[in-house]
Amino acid sequence: MPGPVMTVTIAHAIKRGHSAGPLVSLGHGLVEASLVVALALGLSRLFQLPLVSGIVGVAGGLSLLYMGTSMIRSPAPAILTTDRTTGRGMGSVAAGALTSVSNPYWVLWWATAGATFLMTSLQYGAAGVAAFYAGHFMADLGWLSAVGSAVATGRKLITPRIYRGILAVCGAFLLALGIYFLVSGVESLRQI
Repeated sequence: MPGPVMTVTIAHAIKRGHSAGPLVSLGHGLVEASLVVALALGLSRLFQLPLVSGIVGVAGGLSLLYMGTSMIRSPAPAILTTDRTTGRGMGSVAAGALTSVSNPYWVLWWATAGATFLMTSLQYGAAGVAAFYAGHFMADLGWLSAVGSAVATGRKLITPRIYRGILAVCGAFLLALGIYFLVSGVESLRQI
């Protein structure tokens, strides 16, 4: 599903090249590994509460609004800059993690459909959970690497004006998602 992680992959691939997809996937996967463990230990029940889903929706929506605004306002927004103290790729890894945790859809997917898949894999013990996670991670890695490589290959054709336009479109997409999740979160809170 197109979302913040894919949007950041596209933006990073324009700037950093072919490594963006795997690095964003790594950040995304590290956060997902933590969530898979927490869900396996019973966290999924907590996410079904309207208060929790409402808070997740509002907080995630606000985070996405901030990221979208940053992308639109700056030709090299903070989320895309290289962290010179930790190396060239850390910005992409951090962006993969940040866009994952700030996306309420991601949290809600893991609390519902993802938790269902996880519960099925638990029937086979730790090996089942490991196999499920490995398959899920490899799918994300394959998709984001393909998207990043396609963008990186075509980036030679991208002028600074087109680059700013792509960032504006990606930022607008994040703004739209942010508004959607914010409204969804408020609706969940109204159910309390």
